[in-house]
Amino acid sequence: MTTTHERPERAVPRPHAVVGVGLVVLAQDGRVLLGQAHDGRWELPGGKVDPGEGFEQAAARELAEETDLRAAPEAIRILSVQIDAKAGLTRLTAAAVTTSAEGVPAVTEPHKITRWQWFAPAEIPSALYAPSAAVLRAWRPDLTALPHVPSYDYPVSGGQPSA
Repeated sequence: MTTTHERPERAVPRPHAVVGVGLVVLAQDGRVLLGQAHDGRWELPGGKVDPGEGFEQAAARELAEETDLRAAPEAIRILSVQIDAKAGLTRLTAAAVTTSAEGVPAVTEPHKITRWQWFAPAEIPSALYAPSAAVLRAWRPDLTALPHVPSYDYPVSGGQPSA
């Protein structure tokens, strides 16, 4: 019996993909919650999906961790799954939306976000992180002022919720 030895570069695999979720949080008046990072760009609440976690559960967890807002996973709808590959890393992002977040947004991770702010859809800043811009486009493709971000979108059955 011959044993095969792995090449040193294969002994510790490097990640080839990141799975995450971006959550569009809508207020009762239709405004969208965005957080401003230290570099001035804006982003949606969201982040990586933990092993064994569904997109809706990850969105609810990330929302609570990042903003102190609460939403039940059942109140979060997945609009599409987006795939983007840059610099040798494949990013799979679920675009999600909720209209039932409760509480007042707070900066709970000051090393990442300087403030949370509500924006009318037509007033969303153009200085957005690419994954957030792609999620916002999945939610509202009619918002033509959003920056274009190349990604492949796979819509989830059931259509998009209205704003």
